[in-house]
Amino acid sequence: MVTPSSRRLGAAALAAGLLAAAPIGVAHADGNRHPAAGPAVTRAGLDPALVAGRGAAVDFAEQRAGDAVTDGTVLASDTTPYTLASEATGRSAVTLAPGQYVEFTLPAATNAITVRYSIPDAPGGGGRTAPLDVTVNGHHRQSMTLTSQYAWLYNEYPFSNDPAAGPLHPDWWTTECGCVPNQTTPAPTFPTPFRPSHFYDEQRLLLDHTYQAGDVVRLQVPTGAGAVATTVDVLDSQRVQRPERAPDRALNVVDFGADPSGRRESSDAFDAAIAVARLTGRPVYVPPGTFQVNRHIVVDHVTVQGAGSWYTVIKGHQVTLDQPAPDGSVHTGVGFYGKSAADGGSHDVHLSGFAIEGDVRERIDTDQVNGVGGAFSDSSIEGLYIHHTKVGVWLDGPMSHLRITGNQIADTVADGINFHGGVTDSTVSQNFVRNTGDDGIALWSQPAADQRDLIDHNTVQTPVLANGIALYGGTDLTVNGNLVADPIREGSAIHLGTRFDAVPFAGTEKVTDNTTVRAGTFELNWKIGLGAIWLMAQQHSLDADVEVTGDHFLDNTYAAIMMVSDWPVKDQYTISNVHFKDIQVDGTGTDVVSARAAGGATFQNVVARNVGAVGVNNCGSFHFTAAGSEFGLTDLGGNTGGGTTGAWLAPWELPNTITCADRPDVVPPPAPTPWP
Repeated sequence: MVTPSSRRLGAAALAAGLLAAAPIGVAHADGNRHPAAGPAVTRAGLDPALVAGRGAAVDFAEQRAGDAVTDGTVLASDTTPYTLASEATGRSAVTLAPGQYVEFTLPAATNAITVRYSIPDAPGGGGRTAPLDVTVNGHHRQSMTLTSQYAWLYNEYPFSNDPAAGPLHPDWWTTECGCVPNQTTPAPTFPTPFRPSHFYDEQRLLLDHTYQAGDVVRLQVPTGAGAVATTVDVLDSQRVQRPERAPDRALNVVDFGADPSGRRESSDAFDAAIAVARLTGRPVYVPPGTFQVNRHIVVDHVTVQGAGSWYTVIKGHQVTLDQPAPDGSVHTGVGFYGKSAADGGSHDVHLSGFAIEGDVRERIDTDQVNGVGGAFSDSSIEGLYIHHTKVGVWLDGPMSHLRITGNQIADTVADGINFHGGVTDSTVSQNFVRNTGDDGIALWSQPAADQRDLIDHNTVQTPVLANGIALYGGTDLTVNGNLVADPIREGSAIHLGTRFDAVPFAGTEKVTDNTTVRAGTFELNWKIGLGAIWLMAQQHSLDADVEVTGDHFLDNTYAAIMMVSDWPVKDQYTISNVHFKDIQVDGTGTDVVSARAAGGATFQNVVARNVGAVGVNNCGSFHFTAAGSEFGLTDLGGNTGGGTTGAWLAPWELPNTITCADRPDVVPPPAPTPWP
């Protein structure tokens, strides 16, 4: 979740250090790629055994192109923002020139695939299309038409589709020149495209029939017209079950005039079916087909069920409004919306079993062009595939008792899921979120506290901006069992921050049994590396009880753990009452703990290995007093392991020895391995 004011905190991208992540496939000294011993299946780019029990239980197998057989170019691992490699799963992908291929051996019976890819933008922006051939065992060719129309953003927040544009905010501090451009003589020049990002998209394909484990899927760029260099990140393969039948007594939207061919607009038909359903208490069924819907469908006291997200697709065009709406929107588009909280919100709504395909190609924060929006209480959102919207699910409270479970959200220009203000007793679980343009999952307690919410066993991969999972204020919140991998810039994997005008934290915040992978990005304005989990005091002290227990921090680009206050308020706000217990840290580019605030934390059974720098980088609030740092560490026992500098939590570091290295050298850690 990023607001215009936050852009002033992170205005530019710099190199983030190298990431050493060994691929599962086999790369030989001759430079060619050869078959691995079997299908190289990963989760978040790692051996699944390393992340067992963490993240969403998805029904597809992830296979990285970098581990497959290819005659293309395998991109070197990279964590530097604005590169194809850094935005890829595991920080590497394969680029195919026309005529080149990548081959995946199927690990299980498969009749459907999802290809995550990138193709170049059009020279003037706006995207292009290009073909990709899919064959199985050398036969059964199908062709996909890839697009970059929903990728490739440029420039500063809120970004641009124009690759030739200069800085959007010449009155902001800009890291590339170390200046405020419109206050500098001579005026600085910037390369174009300026800060390109959000390179990837994904596309689904139902195969002609079910193939078996051991069959080989080849993705090949043809040599004919329209072919362009294509970067393939991952292939997700799965066996999709037959379409779900209509529930008993369901009303079929086709009977109300909805067009499953997608040629005619069907919004009015959806409204009519939902209106009758509310009067009769019957569910609404959306059968297989593609239904064109170009505006919000308002739902209240109704169940809307599709035949499954691979079969029922609700797809819309973004429509420019004749005049801005009262909420500031200048566009509308496909989305299922509850009534606003000011109007009492919606209740007893259940959405399941369909895809929402949006048409959002730019970020306009006032636009309500989200997959699901409004306010829902005593409701559920389950089994949806939400694609190409601004936000997947953005909900404005107050509201309570909502379950968001088993959804896939991909390729948004802003957040994946956001609970905004007064969302209580609600659960976000078993969702797979990939390639968001902002936070993957966020609880934003503004103007009222989110309370007693649970973020449980979700997978968040490659958020291009900000954090995988973020808590901005709130009371008694729990983040449990999640898997977060490959954040790109201006954030990290898990974040608790007193920011964005959120109310203070209160009660107990629990961060338990999560795994982060290749996290800890470079903060673009501060020019420091963040922790995989980072706590920030900016507008209040962070002094609620924070319990971080059972988490695994793997292959950290910089530190595993960071506590930091914003520089202008470092003598005003503190971070305290934080407790780390039963933690495993496997690989840090710098430290285990980076403290850049006043306050303190306790540590118990925190085990670390492959630590790249001194275990504790304790700067406190940068006064360097004779009494030591303003941040104290309490050793509760069982803190073992370290790196080349010795034990990570050595007695000489306690309780508050100043060990400040403002920008320590980065030592890329080895790839994670199982613990003994």
